[in-house]
Amino acid sequence: MDTKKPKSPKSEKSKVAKNLKEFFIDSLKDIYWAENALVKTLPKMFDQATDQKLKTAIKDHLAQTKEHVTRLEQVFESMGLKAEGKKCLAMDGIIKEGEEIMEETAEGPVRDAGIIASAQKVEHYEIATYGTLAAFAKTLNERTALDLILKTLGEEKKSDCLLSTIADTNLNSQVVDGKLQSKDLNAV
Repeated sequence: MDTKKPKSPKSEKSKVAKNLKEFFIDSLKDIYWAENALVKTLPKMFDQATDQKLKTAIKDHLAQTKEHVTRLEQVFESMGLKAEGKKCLAMDGIIKEGEEIMEETAEGPVRDAGIIASAQKVEHYEIATYGTLAAFAKTLNERTALDLILKTLGEEKKSDCLLSTIADTNLNSQVVDGKLQSKDLNAV
């Protein structure tokens, strides 16, 4: 009688990271997939947006995201690895949620507010990921990788601030049943 448990299909497909370097590489594959997915998604957001400042921010971020893909390829190369992606379940979910928001909101300021909310979720995920990757690169003494990751991290933070500014300057006020809201709130 065979007492060995059969391996699940998932355990056969995925390799378990046994040390920080393997986990770092796995995380790089994850964000590489995510950035490539965004290159495909940002044009859809651009087409759905109506606010000109938002459209410009999305267009600029698409160019920046393509540069992030290139930088990640340089990170892989600096470590003697081939750039490859692994499906990022988190980014896949954020993108699907954003697509749903665009389908379920009226064209104009409401949809634009939804696009900003979705884009900021993307930025926050990227900020968290690149921050973690920077810490790993520093610990592993991967200097080239660290420099490239920190550059991208700074750009992601600036993009998040820009989205907040676009929403705060006028866009969100347009969404509230046509009533302009006071911008003198010191809440956030």
